[in-house]
Formats: sequence, C-alpha cells, structure tokens
Amino acid sequence: MTKKNLHRVQFLGIIILIFFALIISLPREIKGHKIDTKIGWLNNFLDRITIKKGLDLQGGVHLVYEADMKNIEKGKEMEALKGVQDVVERRVNAFGVAEPIIRPSKVGKSYRLIVELAGIKDINQAKKIIKETPLLEFKEEGEAREKLSPDEEKIVEQLALQQFQQMQKQKLPEGVKKMTLEEIKTALRKKMLQPSWKPTGLSGKHLERAQVAFNPQTGRPTVLLSFNKKGKELFKEITERNQGKRVAIFLDNSIISAPVVQAVIRDGRAEISGDFTLAEAKQLAQRLNAGALPVPIKLVQEQGVEASLGAESLQKSLTAAFWGLMAVALFMIIYYRLAGLMAVFALTSYALLMVSVIKLSSLSPFGITLTLPGIAGFILSVGMAVDANILIFERIKEELARGRELSAAIKEGFRRAWPSIRDGNYSTILTSLILILFGSGFIQGFALILILGVLLSMFTAIVITRIFLRLVENGWFRKHTKFVV
Repeated sequence: MTKKNLHRVQFLGIIILIFFALIISLPREIKGHKIDTKIGWLNNFLDRITIKKGLDLQGGVHLVYEADMKNIEKGKEMEALKGVQDVVERRVNAFGVAEPIIRPSKVGKSYRLIVELAGIKDINQAKKIIKETPLLEFKEEGEAREKLSPDEEKIVEQLALQQFQQMQKQKLPEGVKKMTLEEIKTALRKKMLQPSWKPTGLSGKHLERAQVAFNPQTGRPTVLLSFNKKGKELFKEITERNQGKRVAIFLDNSIISAPVVQAVIRDGRAEISGDFTLAEAKQLAQRLNAGALPVPIKLVQEQGVEASLGAESLQKSLTAAFWGLMAVALFMIIYYRLAGLMAVFALTSYALLMVSVIKLSSLSPFGITLTLPGIAGFILSVGMAVDANILIFERIKEELARGRELSAAIKEGFRRAWPSIRDGNYSTILTSLILILFGSGFIQGFALILILGVLLSMFTAIVITRIFLRLVENGWFRKHTKFVV
C-alpha cells in the first residue's frame, strides 16, 4: 500500500469512528420524539446505554454512616467495613433503587460508609432501607408435603385468578404463549409444596471467623467456618440431624449458600466447598463475616439533594461550555486558518467520543457517573486539547519559517511538540490519580473525567489532526502554506 493510500485509509477510519460516536452520543429523544434508526438491534443497543447522572444532577439522598470498630481486630477494619458495604448494596438493590453509589471511606481514625441514592426523595425511606447491622442465620430444610391444606388451596385459587387476569391484559412478544389458569395453579402449588427453611438457633453471633482456603487435593478455593463454644454445640446437633440434607446460610433473609451436610461436625469447624472461583469464595467469606462481625453503623450525616438545583446548574454549565467552545473555534479558524478549522473538527470529534465513552460505560458495573464537577473536568480537558493543537501549529509555523516544505514541517512540528504535550498531560494525569486515591465523592468524579478527557484529547490532537493535515501536505497547499497555518 502506498503512503498516499495509507493516509486515505486512515482518514476513512477516522470518519467511520466519528460517525459511530455521533450515533451513540445523540439523545434517544428530542422534544418528546424518539429517534428511530430503522435497525432493530441498533435501537435495542442504544436504548441500553445512557448517561448515569450523579446525585447533584438527578437529586436524591446522601447519607454518611460511621462504623464502630472497637471490637474489630486491628488491621481488619476495612475488610469488615467492606463486608457491611456488600450487605447494604444488596439491601438497596433489592429495594429497587437505580444506580446506587455505596463506598467505604476512612477519615482520620473514623471508618465511614457513604451512601448516595439517586431518585430517592424521602430520607426516612432511605434510612429504612439501610436499617441496622446485617443479620446472619443458619436454617435447615423442613419436611416436604404431598398436598396443600384446604385454606392453602383457597389462596392458590385467588392468586392464580389474579395472575391470570393480569396476564390477559398484557401484550406478550410474538411467539410467547400465555399460561392457562390451570398452569398457573400448578406452578403455585409446586412452589408452596417446596420444603420450607426452619430456624436452627445458630446465627452470626456464634460464628467466629470465615476465611478462604484451598482444597489440598483439588486446588479449588473453599470457605472455612469456625464457631465459638455455643455455636460448636449447635452446629454439631444440626449436622447430626441433617446428614445428606442442605443447611442454608441466610444473610438478611436471603440465601447466600446452601451446602449439603456430608458428615457430623463436632469441632465447630466446617468447610463450604463447591464450584467456586476465587472471587466468589472471597465474596462468600466477606458476606459471612459481615453478618458475624459486630460492626454497628451509626448515621452521622444526612442530606437531601434537590434535582432542580442540579438541573439549573447543568443547564448553565452546558450553556457556558457551548459559548466557550464557539469562542475557541472562532479564534482557531481566524488565527490558524485551515489548520484551525481542522482543529475545530478534531475538538468536535473529541466531544462526541467523550460522550460516547461515558454512555458506553453504563453497560459496565463500574460505569462513569456524571456530576457537575465531572462536567467541569470535561470542559477543562477541552482547553487542554486546544492547547495541544496550538503547540503543534506553532511548531509547524517555525519549521515553515526555516524554509522546510509543508510535509516536512508538519512531520517535524508534531515531533517537536510531542514532548511538551506529553509532559503537560502526564502531570495532569498524575495529579488526577492522586485526587482519586486520596479524594472522595465529587472530587474523584472530577479527576476521573479529567483523566479520560486528557487521554481522548491527546488522541484527537495527535492522531485526528495529524491525519487531516496529511491530506493537504501536497498539491496546491504545498505552495500556498499561508492558507494552511
């Protein structure tokens, strides 16, 4: 492939990238009308991605809990706090709160759990979701039954009729068959006849420790349990009467494990084995410890955030960003001519790519949440992208003044500008990493967006602008360089 053809392929690749970034970044609705691409799978994909709004933009509740670590072994405080975090996350998710932010934090010697629930308006409702220290219980299987009592049959009749009537009103996808009334009754009977779980008296207060180990024969990760004196006696009695049966471990009334008892355990030490990955075994041990460790949490700060303030601030921020970009674009075109126009296109590409990355991150559990400080980081990174272009163009002008041809001046300009761009951006990334490591909340959001913006701005300034300039380094512009830069 010739050099000229390579440049054309690179240019085409950039155009395709920007086209997809444009599709992804466009809102799904404009003035109440949903945009239809006429492509089914693409519409479904675009419906799945969105910009996660932070508490300051969407409104909600901000709660700070302080954990009492006086009974926790030194050095194990953060592990215990993460266990409580895991349980609180499960409680909040079970309640149906969308995109909760729950993170552990240490302020001095104080261990805290920060809870942000976007969309929740009632602080008392939010506190009710969090409740008290996690509850860990061990339960055994009850006896299976062959048929329901007359009263239970009446309940089945009522529930089945309600579900059947609701189903008749629903419009199911093509090819999905609606259940008949008798099929609904059969499913309800089967569910009610399943063995129930009975309390054993063994709970988290009897568990001393849960830790991850590895089976010496298989090499697979397992979870080891050790009980105190009272728990040892209870566990021996439970395993004696449940050999070959399951004993379920409940955390906050939800089963987290239900191993089968293989033998009577008399020493108060048990092993939960299964097809665990190391991460799953660690999570199970953490959940068990969360229910066993005495880590009371006390509410020390509560704040309700109004969405109207965030919406107003967002609108002002976006307006300021728009006029700022317009002013920068006008300056670049007037001062740097064709190169300035290309830089403006690169900046537009940068904005589209940035929005696309933020929206695509919503598909991940670690998706980016956009806040007002995050928008500030985005705008700041735009300025850094402009600064990179200015450094490049000034270097190109210097090379042209020395008598170099346009193609050589462009190549040398990028080469000489790169160290300054690299060092400036690296120092910004390093500072942002420090903010992420030692900051909290909105400061971390600002730093994360700034890092992402710096990386994308370097790509647009170094790659996209360079590819565009290569298209004009020969031909008419080769002799009329004053129109280029």
